[in-house]
Amino acid sequence: MSLHALVAPVAHAIEVKHSRFRAQAAPVATPDAAMEWIRDVSEVEATHHCWAWRIGAEYRSSDDGEPAGTAGRPILAAIDGQGFDRVAVVVSRWYGGIKLGAGGLVRAYGGAAAECLRTAPRTPIVPLVEADLAFPFEDTGAVHAALSAHAAEKLHERHVADGTRIRIRLPAAAVDALKTQLRDATRDRVTVLPLA
Repeated sequence: MSLHALVAPVAHAIEVKHSRFRAQAAPVATPDAAMEWIRDVSEVEATHHCWAWRIGAEYRSSDDGEPAGTAGRPILAAIDGQGFDRVAVVVSRWYGGIKLGAGGLVRAYGGAAAECLRTAPRTPIVPLVEADLAFPFEDTGAVHAALSAHAAEKLHERHVADGTRIRIRLPAAAVDALKTQLRDATRDRVTVLPLA
């Protein structure tokens, strides 16, 4: 499954048995940025501010006083179910006087978050990798043509006695095609060293 990032912050509101739920989502780059955004958008007059964020393999969630597992985890499940990464979601609840029960809370919090993300503008997250290339001077034109053809970004270039060294960043899916083009265009004179 391909992952997506939010293009811009979004919000969605629902009402369930007189309780109002307002989901807000925003792109975030770090755990600290996620927590700061959550603090900034939590509305003082709301009864609960339940939230979750995911950034790669890192994630956190909070039920903020709701019964354990009825809010934060459903919000996180909505993030994962909608295929998002690098995102934080807060669902604020204004209690309407009618208890929803555990199942009702899971549906309300998870549903508000899922609908907020479902309609959100998104962009695919393209995994990038870095590599070092080493090649003789005479292959410079062929190397630069191959880099351009495979959307590789040149990060650093230096010349040494026997040729050139370039550090590049490119989409992970383009690595094999770039290696093939470099091999064919230079009679296999380019060494590609992936970075750990």
